[in-house]
Amino acid sequence: MIATAGDEVASLIPMPTSGELSLYVHIPFCTYKCPYCHFYVIQDKESLKDQLLKGLLTEMTSWEEHVQDRKIVSVYFGGGTPSLFGPKRIEALLNHIEPDGDCEVTIEANPENITSELMRDYLQAGINRVSIGVQSFDDGELSLLGRRHEASKAEKAIHTTFEAGCKNISIDLMYEVPRQTITSWDKTLHRVATLPITHLSLYNLQIEPYTPFAKRESELRKLMPDDETGAAMYREAISQLAKIGLQQYEISAFCRDGLYSRHNVGYWIGREFLGLGPSAFSYYEGERFQNVANLVRYCKALEAGGSPIDFRDEVTPGKRVRELLAIGLRLNQGIDLSRWHPLDGETQKAIQVLVNQGLLQENAQHIALTEKGILFYDLVASEII
Repeated sequence: MIATAGDEVASLIPMPTSGELSLYVHIPFCTYKCPYCHFYVIQDKESLKDQLLKGLLTEMTSWEEHVQDRKIVSVYFGGGTPSLFGPKRIEALLNHIEPDGDCEVTIEANPENITSELMRDYLQAGINRVSIGVQSFDDGELSLLGRRHEASKAEKAIHTTFEAGCKNISIDLMYEVPRQTITSWDKTLHRVATLPITHLSLYNLQIEPYTPFAKRESELRKLMPDDETGAAMYREAISQLAKIGLQQYEISAFCRDGLYSRHNVGYWIGREFLGLGPSAFSYYEGERFQNVANLVRYCKALEAGGSPIDFRDEVTPGKRVRELLAIGLRLNQGIDLSRWHPLDGETQKAIQVLVNQGLLQENAQHIALTEKGILFYDLVASEII
């Protein structure tokens, strides 16, 4: 939206420069796999961790010549549960990367794995931002989602991380969960107000193919809030989070004190990124590619001096412009069309149709989602792309 409370945050988000780069490192280990999860994860085994570390260091070395003159803006350790990898291994990776002191370095963690000692060790290793997978502060909802922690454990984990010295903490919350009500959602949102967090990512539950939830989809759909209730939950989150200083700066993201996710913002503004590790995606020099989603095959390819890349897709300049317009609209600050002229006639026509439908608003070559457009973002994106 063009004029929102989040604009004071959004105005701080600059467009990327050609010298900037982000790194995503996929650490696939988990003690269990949540029934809604569709990411590549494997059982947490110590015997495989050094194997992965060796592979990651080899892959990083293979990219050194290409990226030695690039500024690493962010490093994100995702998974899986990357906090299971161990501070010493993370430190070895960061020593290899040698990020600048102002680089945002994030690690994901689950509440049940967090201790004071572990968090202190990760901060010492070079982590300066922690993303904690909370999902809900309702014990019944957590159980249904297959999470292994209770709400009280999640609260304790957040405070433990803060007291260990991490002042940049993000949490994930999920809505449209089976049996979730407006009342239970309000209780979750009110518990957020007591927490020392700087960022919150909001997700509505998606039932992905080939997951345990997909096998139960017909049963679960009957228990999930309807579209009208889901939209009300989303609007309530925006309202309640703003009251405690967490301003919306993107469809699913909120922050205080300008501490937006520099890594995630990179995806939305088109910053190039390299994905390292099995199954990791990259976008670099006009090409999208993905590593093989198998730890053994990933490591063997690198040991043999080959590439772990399993999939490549060259993105034409026209397609890339349309994609950047679509993903850029996720940000509250919207898009300055003057940066993209001349747009092709088909794209200009699509934008005008969306303006006429009340999904986009336009003002002096600046476009942004309307409140209605936010709720129907998938439609907006598909029309532009």
